[in-house]
Amino acid sequence: MKLNKLDNYDMKILGILTINCRTPDRQIGKKVGLSGVSVKSRISKMERAGVIQNFTMKVEPPSLGYSIIYLIVPGDDEADIVKKLKLIGEPFFVVPCLGDITACGIVVEKDVEQKTELVKNLISNARIVLTLDPKESEFRADLTKTDFKILEQLLKNPREKIDSISKSAKLSAKTVTRAIEKFEANPAIQFTIIYDPRKLEKFIAFALLAMVQNDTKKVLKEIEAGFGDYFWQVPFTAKEMLVLFMYSDNIYNADIMHHKIKCTDGVAFTEVFFPKKITMPTNWISNSVKNASRSMKLHVPIEQ
Repeated sequence: MKLNKLDNYDMKILGILTINCRTPDRQIGKKVGLSGVSVKSRISKMERAGVIQNFTMKVEPPSLGYSIIYLIVPGDDEADIVKKLKLIGEPFFVVPCLGDITACGIVVEKDVEQKTELVKNLISNARIVLTLDPKESEFRADLTKTDFKILEQLLKNPREKIDSISKSAKLSAKTVTRAIEKFEANPAIQFTIIYDPRKLEKFIAFALLAMVQNDTKKVLKEIEAGFGDYFWQVPFTAKEMLVLFMYSDNIYNADIMHHKIKCTDGVAFTEVFFPKKITMPTNWISNSVKNASRSMKLHVPIEQ
């Protein structure tokens, strides 16, 4: 379906949805200066046009006791890359980018160092960006069996109404509401969207990876002061790695932002990725839900 050209209102709406796709239309409207009805109409149009491909959930693997390997793979044959990733663990995200490279994340249960060596053997010229195990991560989920039960429903539809979840999960609306509030307050859990970068038209979405020499949070705060208006999603930090999800109205402004961030005090190295497609499988989360359902304890123990 042909969509009238995206404007700044659409981009602001998409930005809010990437951070929390459960945000009510009326609340989005107040933030961007539109009515709730207008916001709902714009979201529907973007869905029909394929700009918004689907609503989904992003859960940081270390919060559920898993390790993760971040890597860059030469080539953009997604099917072949996914096939190889599954020999090592479960794909977390697979993003073919301009320049014939693919950014990936692999969720692994244990032996992350051994799995990292396996990556090097299985995927020729793969570049390991970072490995992270639960003990090194600041992310914590601290979920109960009831939380996992609600999470299972939300995986099917992150925007599902509370009453509907309550009925499906056979839980009170109050219990569901508390769990969702708990999820929304946790930086390890995000209600988000998968969008098609090719359909943003005049706008350009990109990810800027920065390796930081000292205080990552301090560097992020400085960058945010200058470029926060162009943040597309919540920045991601882990160890010395900082990933900014940004957008621009043209390639030249994106290049200017990259150059200025590269020159920020404390930034040692930067790299920019322009995605062509975004895939974010949730099979590994479904497996966690199944494991939690078999637990004999009300509070599910997570190995950190």
